[in-house]
Amino acid sequence: MRPAEERALKDLEVGRVEASGVAFTVEDGLAVVRQVEAGTLTLWGSAPAFHVRAVSSAGANETWTVVVRNAMPDAELTVKVGDEPLLVDALPGPLPTVKRWQVRLPAGAEARLTVAPPLWDQPRPFRFAALADVQEALPRVGDIYQRINADPTLRFIFFSGDLTQRGTIEQLEEFQSRLQESRIPLFATLGNHELLNPDPRFHEYFGRGNLHFTFQGAHFTMIDSGNGSLDPRAEVELDRWLEAGRDSVHILGTHIPLVDPIGVRNGAFASRNEAASLLAKLARARLDLTLYGHVHSYYVFSNAGIPAFISGGGGAIPEQFDGVGRHFLAVEVDPPAQSVRTVSLVRVD
Repeated sequence: MRPAEERALKDLEVGRVEASGVAFTVEDGLAVVRQVEAGTLTLWGSAPAFHVRAVSSAGANETWTVVVRNAMPDAELTVKVGDEPLLVDALPGPLPTVKRWQVRLPAGAEARLTVAPPLWDQPRPFRFAALADVQEALPRVGDIYQRINADPTLRFIFFSGDLTQRGTIEQLEEFQSRLQESRIPLFATLGNHELLNPDPRFHEYFGRGNLHFTFQGAHFTMIDSGNGSLDPRAEVELDRWLEAGRDSVHILGTHIPLVDPIGVRNGAFASRNEAASLLAKLARARLDLTLYGHVHSYYVFSNAGIPAFISGGGGAIPEQFDGVGRHFLAVEVDPPAQSVRTVSLVRVD
């Protein structure tokens, strides 16, 4: 009756680890702990900015190298114990999206680490790319990243599911490897194809399926609709996120559209009643934009008065004769004006 419940519970465990006498907790689960050993903590970022609490016991290891993969190219690390900042040494990284720092975390103290670009919490206009549905086109997704790289104003990729064809470990590893061709990070939720594997591993690689973050005054929410539904636990979180973003620019991304504007290809939530209930919530919260995948084409419509875009142009088998081909969206937001300025179709083929 609740096919997404196990994944909603997994969300709660993302970003937690204890090693060498230090308990690390990524606030709101906005990064995945990839590895921790010998004084090195390696994270995979799921948002442009996030915080980590580090609670050290007496006699704990004090010198730590913090590695963040899938980071903003201009991300910095700041660390405080209470109001006192700690010295952080920046180390070279192999890619623009891999950041490395060294810091001493005093034993017996609690520190708060912040990984973020400068002025990340100051409202200002910016642009990002929206993408979905790569699936079996993984070997040639580099063409899309090259096109994104050619636009230096795009800050990150907002990905609405179906990274892979079947969600196997090998395919998730390949998606991660191909992403090295991108100069900017990619923040994703999962799609139905990640669930074709009987042992889904999305959370271990890319983090929560339901998440919320802010960047430069705009709110971003992703919900896990891989089963054509939203788990009740996730809906409780959605209520809280909608309230937080009520008076700001707020953008929601999910894989399966709440409603299908053309009524074909089984391209909407499984329950019309659930979709209507969710859309009513989004409308009451004055959501500014919904971004969907799943349907391998490009559609522009309105759901409950909210601008909606279906963009499944990552390379999966396209709809016949639509003439769109591979594509992504370039979205310009203006948080000071509380508006989404433009959503532009960028063709790759």
